Amino acid sequence: MSKNQNTFIKKQKAELKKRKKREKQEKMAARKDQPKSGDLDDMIAYVDEFGNISDTPPEPEPPKKENAPRPQNSPRAQNTQHQKFNRNTNLKS
Repeated sequence: MSKNQNTFIKKQKAELKKRKKREKQEKMAARKDQPKSGDLDDMIAYVDEFGNISDTPPEPEPPKKENAPRPQNSPRAQNTQHQKFNRNTNLKS
């Protein structure tokens, strides 16, 4: 009986190997048949504010309007406008 089992197992392995090889060739042929497009538009993906990926670009947001204007005479604004620092002025010889 051991001879019959060995030959049966060998046949099963050979069939499995042939089937896998045939499936692989079919997949390769299917990939070759698909049209290849190297366009940049086909490769671009957009991410929305929630992290979802889509092919269409998001709608532009309307510009935001500020309600309160910033004061021009604040101490911070005055310091940044009038003071200029020079590296060499603080060095002692």
